[in-house]
This record gives sequence, C-alpha cells and structure tokens, in this order.
Amino acid sequence: MQGFNRFNQHVMELSVLNIKGEATGRKVTLNEDIFGIEPNDHVIYLDVKQHLANKRQGTHKSKERSEHAGSTRKLIRQKGSGGARRGDINSPLLRGGGRVFGPKPRDYSFKLNKKVKALARRSALSYKAQEDAIVVVEDFQFEAPKTKEFINVTKNLKVDGKKALFLLPDSNKNVFLSARNLQDSKVMVASLLNTYSVLDADVLVITEDSLKKIEDVLTKN
Repeated sequence: MQGFNRFNQHVMELSVLNIKGEATGRKVTLNEDIFGIEPNDHVIYLDVKQHLANKRQGTHKSKERSEHAGSTRKLIRQKGSGGARRGDINSPLLRGGGRVFGPKPRDYSFKLNKKVKALARRSALSYKAQEDAIVVVEDFQFEAPKTKEFINVTKNLKVDGKKALFLLPDSNKNVFLSARNLQDSKVMVASLLNTYSVLDADVLVITEDSLKKIEDVLTKN
C-alpha cells in the first residue's frame, strides 16, 4: 500500500502533448478519486463478465427428441434384447437422434449496480495510471479521413505497435474512419468508456476535454 501511495505522488501530473508528440508546456493533474484509487479486482471481474455476457447472442439451439423428423415406430421390443430401451429412431441413444438437455436460446445479460460499474472503471483507470500507460494530448481533429495521418499520430506519440485506445470528447467521424482499418488502434467517445476496453488496451491516449468528460461521468456515481 505504501508503494501505491508513492506512485500516486509520482504520476498524478502529466504533460500535455500535441499530435506531433511535442510538449505543449501545459500539464494536467489526474483526479486521484478516479486514477489514484486502490483497484478492486472483484468489481473489475463483475463488470467485464457483464460486458462479455451482454455481447452474447444466445441463439444456440439443438433439436431434442420430440423436435426431430422421423418415424415413431418402436424399433425393438421393450425388454429381452439385452440392450438399452431405444423406443423410436429419434432416441438420443442412436446416431442422428435428438440431443438430451441440449442448448436452448437464452438471454445471458444480467444487471449490475451503477456504483459497482463506476468503481470498476475507476479501478481499471487506476491500473493504467499505475503502469504509466496514459498519454494526454490536446484536442485534435482531421479535415478528412486519412489512415496514414492517424498512423503518423501513433508514431509521434510512440504508441505504434501497441493496442492504443484513443478517447475523444465527442464523436468525430473523420478520426473514427481514419482508425477504422487499424488493428491496434481504437477510437471511443469518453462518455462511453467501459472497463473491458480500458483493460484490453496497452495504452490510453486521452484528450484534454475527454479527461473532463470522464471526471463528469465517474464523479456522479
């Protein structure tokens, strides 16, 4: 715990860079209630579990005995054969028969308390701060979608070759389209930030206004 406190004092202030990777001379102070808490691994687990569960379609289905097309004629006598009772040709004992207790369509989603989800996001962000995996840049936008220009930004910020999550204050179509074809880069609106995306990224690239958005969302819960 003492080591974590020393880390807090070390990393709560970060320099603001421009998209050329140059220091702007400005600094931002990360909110300790969001980026400097002691992470709670259990709530992170719950939030990630819910995120993945909500993405499941749940459309899996296998036919049971009564749903198979086939004769209902009894194949062999009930007793005396020395084998199991088979009944008709749709018996699960036979190849091509119905499945016993097979999967049925279901909804995997479940509810989670808002305060739990907020704590999970703060915990994930604190882990990234602890790993020095946060880069703060001034707000930027592209005049047109250009993947090459976005690649240059990742190189200038020295996040190329890493799974980078760019957080923008508002939806920016040109920036989104510029990063769409890049496997290691993802762009997201700060207000939609989730625990899974934070943990899935190697580094977070956050704009100045996005920091304010994150604080507004996570300080209300």
